[in-house]
Amino acid sequence: MTLERKLRMGMVGGGPGAFIGPVHRIAAELDGRIELVAGAFSQSPEKSRAAGESFKIAPDRAYASWQEMIEIEYRQPDPIDFVAIVTPNHLHLPVAEAALKAGFPVMSDKPATATYAEALVLENAVAASRLPYGLTHTYAGYPLVREAREICESGELGAIRKIAVEYLQGWLSRPIEAAGQKQAEWRSDPARNGPGGCSGDIGVHAFHLVEYVTGLQATEINATLLSAVPGRRVDDDCSAFLRFNNGATGSLLASQIAAGEGNGLRLRVYGEAGSLDWKQEDPNRLRLKWLDGPEEIRHASGSYLGDSARAAFAVLYREFADALAAWKAGQPDPLPPTLPGITAGVRGMRFIERAIESSRRKSWIEF
Repeated sequence: MTLERKLRMGMVGGGPGAFIGPVHRIAAELDGRIELVAGAFSQSPEKSRAAGESFKIAPDRAYASWQEMIEIEYRQPDPIDFVAIVTPNHLHLPVAEAALKAGFPVMSDKPATATYAEALVLENAVAASRLPYGLTHTYAGYPLVREAREICESGELGAIRKIAVEYLQGWLSRPIEAAGQKQAEWRSDPARNGPGGCSGDIGVHAFHLVEYVTGLQATEINATLLSAVPGRRVDDDCSAFLRFNNGATGSLLASQIAAGEGNGLRLRVYGEAGSLDWKQEDPNRLRLKWLDGPEEIRHASGSYLGDSARAAFAVLYREFADALAAWKAGQPDPLPPTLPGITAGVRGMRFIERAIESSRRKSWIEF
């Protein structure tokens, strides 16, 4: 469904020095369905105004705070259609709650909140508002991730028995947060990031990828979290074993102190009849191996891919735009199953909370 005009987006965060904000803005505007018209881009009013000028939005819609943006946009004759949240984690809940209460749908960067308790509060707020809420788990938009999802759903692999996922980075091998590196600084601060460091930053991506692709749900976890860099207040290394609701077992490795690694996200799924293997650093190839048959390599540009595999990060915003158009036309619950929402957000925060608790107990616990 389409509208006669572009959807108006208001962004919270994404100002000078931000990492993920510009990615959201480009992804949202890529299809020409959405335009950035307002924002509170920084906690500094001056920086917010400067960012608004660089984004070429009207000066009076580059707000000094997110509270001001929501309050004034609510009264505008041409208000924003939704709020995009691209801030550090501690602001995800208050901004989302305020936006939903004012009647604005929300598209949020992951994780949904800073803590699991906050995720439950947000879940109730989304349910009470009956508004669309999307969560940008980036890898859910990759073409061959969606192809892998369709393969698992089709049963081609047979019953899934074993899952291995890893997400290895090396950028936090030294205490760069102490030198004022902005991205490391807030991610290493429990007050802004939440209690999960590596487990919350990239471990939650790995966990979501497993459940998103396989359709299975974790039922038990045995995790070990470490803070390898002296003085670091959150974990920077995570190792976990998982059990799933079909009896399958799995392993999850996430580390930001794996020196020399860049963005080493990899998923392997093993079924009775075959397996699949996808790597983020080689994202346009999906390797399929069969118990009885030749090995296959599927390419992102292949005409043989399923319809949902024709995707990229911008597809998450495209699907959200479709959902908003459907919602405005009166359709309830318009988000497609391929677009992560509040359920994925709660599951992700539960993973962080359970991993921390399992590591504290040094034992298996129920998910």
